[in-house]
Amino acid sequence: MSAPTTAPIPTPTAPGRLPLIGHGLRLVRDPLPFIASLREHGSVVRIRIGPTPAYVVTDPALARRVLVTDAAHFPKGGKYYDALRVFLGDGVATVADGDTHLRNRRLMQPMFSKAHIAERGNAMIEQVRTMVSGWPAHQPRDMFAGMNEITLATFLVAVFGADLPAHLEGEFTALMPEIMRGTIRQVILPPWISRLPLPANRAHTDRVARLRALIDQAIDHHTAPRGSAWADGTSGPASEDGATGTEACPHTSEARRQQGGLFKTLIGVEDQLGRRQLQDEAITLLAGAIETTGTTLAWALYEIARNPAIERRLREELASVCEDRPLRYDDLDRLPYGRRVLQEAIRKYGVSWMVTRTTARDIVLGGHLIPEGADVVWSPYLHQHDPAYYPDPDTFDPDRWETDRAAATRASFLAFGDGRRKCIGENFAWVELQIILATILQLWPRFEMTSRPPRAQAVITVKPDALTMEFHSDSVG
Repeated sequence: MSAPTTAPIPTPTAPGRLPLIGHGLRLVRDPLPFIASLREHGSVVRIRIGPTPAYVVTDPALARRVLVTDAAHFPKGGKYYDALRVFLGDGVATVADGDTHLRNRRLMQPMFSKAHIAERGNAMIEQVRTMVSGWPAHQPRDMFAGMNEITLATFLVAVFGADLPAHLEGEFTALMPEIMRGTIRQVILPPWISRLPLPANRAHTDRVARLRALIDQAIDHHTAPRGSAWADGTSGPASEDGATGTEACPHTSEARRQQGGLFKTLIGVEDQLGRRQLQDEAITLLAGAIETTGTTLAWALYEIARNPAIERRLREELASVCEDRPLRYDDLDRLPYGRRVLQEAIRKYGVSWMVTRTTARDIVLGGHLIPEGADVVWSPYLHQHDPAYYPDPDTFDPDRWETDRAAATRASFLAFGDGRRKCIGENFAWVELQIILATILQLWPRFEMTSRPPRAQAVITVKPDALTMEFHSDSVG
């Protein structure tokens, strides 16, 4: 005789549902307070996005089951990824689980080995130093926009090499924030609204098309013969002696001219991926590099500016490692406090606030029955503010990541995901974050906020709604 089966626990529904749009209004107006409030209703809570139910997992241990232990029953998908797929295509972050994902991930993995990234480390540092040293002193800077700009430029140097035409960088910077806003709109509103011929929907489609055209230009530029001309009439990439189709920039170092990009790894297997797949992977990398890294840096600088003790420790650590010389790639592993500050910025501000999976079959999770085909939502922002894992979670405390304390929180730190779909670019992200933060501290002895304290705003990432700072070459106000 078979053992009795325990009946599933009824799944609570979050309060505040409205006809037709469900909890969509709350997700638009106050998404972070709403998602954080769900913990008090249970470990799995049902919400409605339009008429469609979704199941929010509020317990980090259950989220780890979704991502790791029972991952085969929770394939990547749902409204979040449906919306992302509009502009990412079937990149490694959004392609469905299965053979295609495994093949593409294996082809891309060499790009993100520590040794491969190290080969580009000093070129990344040179790019960051050039940009940061060019900031005008005593002038307020929009730090969210500024950090996105610098992370994009660093990404382009690392991935495509140091000689992309300037108009590509400028258009990428202008397009990405608008595309991100359009994407989250498609996530939280009913599908039928996204299909209407509304101006906002048409504009989103046009921006995505333009992004693909720009990525195609970047790929063509990366593969063009040295000294050739591009379709827009500008001169091609430098030849081995540094000359372009017209003349080489006299300020470009020999090391940068010869510096290849991480993307050449994929160019070498284009016959296995195809051009469309190359586009998808490049766009996926671009979205991750700009939005999450730039957001983390903006929040980190905000917390440093309002915590003098943290700033002092960062500067002392940097001085003890580098003394009076510029940062080198080999220094990064000797800056543990700087990494803890960045990890705490990621922890406190998400950076992602809503990610989805789907159920491959009827499944019981935490005692709750979730039907086949349902959207399952997990939230790094929610889990990383769980007081059971992070005492006083609203306090910015880099020392919570000291080795003897970090073990207790590791299970709930899900900013990069986990399991077989864990972010492939995590190593690159840490390198870029550390380089940019350390370079800013090296080149600017003092910076201060010139705006009110920012409020957290949930788009694709949790971004500051307004944050400006001034940078000063003297260390005393």
